Amino acid sequence: MIRKVANNHLQGEYQSIFKGSGLEFDDLRPYQYGDDVRTIEWKVSAKGHGTFVKTFREEKDQSVFFLLDISGSQDIGQEGNRKIDQGRIIAGVLTLAAVFEGSQVGLVSYSDQKEKLILPAKGGKQGVKMIKGIFEHQNKSLKTDLNGLFTFALNLLKKRAVVVVISDFIDSDYERPFRALAERHDLVAIQLTDPRESALPSLGIIPVYDKEKGKTTWVNTAFGSFSKKIADTFTTERSHLQEICKKNQINYLSIDTTQDIVLPLIELFKYRNKSMKRG
Repeated sequence: MIRKVANNHLQGEYQSIFKGSGLEFDDLRPYQYGDDVRTIEWKVSAKGHGTFVKTFREEKDQSVFFLLDISGSQDIGQEGNRKIDQGRIIAGVLTLAAVFEGSQVGLVSYSDQKEKLILPAKGGKQGVKMIKGIFEHQNKSLKTDLNGLFTFALNLLKKRAVVVVISDFIDSDYERPFRALAERHDLVAIQLTDPRESALPSLGIIPVYDKEKGKTTWVNTAFGSFSKKIADTFTTERSHLQEICKKNQINYLSIDTTQDIVLPLIELFKYRNKSMKRG
């Protein structure tokens, strides 16, 4: 199924998400109208001698690296169509697309610890290894630590790469290493959501099981204030992530569990391709 999606729907579009992945810093030149703002070298420009952009040259080996959040909060949604299911399918589709293009692909699956690490490599065997790593891994932990995930990736990845983060971003204190990743790499953030996270039905007093903490709490969903708090928290956290992405030139895409992944991904690729052409 994944191969069918990658072949039938993404051919001609997928390359753009990886365009620029095999680039390394070469030189600086003055900013020209139409340049991609993501290439502006702010530290040099701040000295007052004009605005400068970074130029890059192609490396022989492009790398696409996936950071896949597999913590307990991902286990929300209908069976077979949970956030974790969507995340794995997205990672699988993009892996095959990158392998087909000839890029190196690698993976870190993470909870509050490193769950699975596949170092970047090329070819069909690497593609098979990646697909198995994405779909067959059994969690050691269900807790979340995005700060740990991003810090681990920063220490691991020495050369500039396209880094695709696939997570629900339900965590705190991850912003600093997340921004650092955006400075060093071409960062794409794919946020997975489920409608029930922002619209809890009024069911009276119900048990809510926290999979990450392994305990049950009883809550009264009949109170309008409770439902409003849930919705407001979801909206605030999502807006916070979007603002971080906007300020740090991180490509952001939100996909919920009721969506077909293909059209949103194609729109993202088209947007990235358009941005690259402007640069």
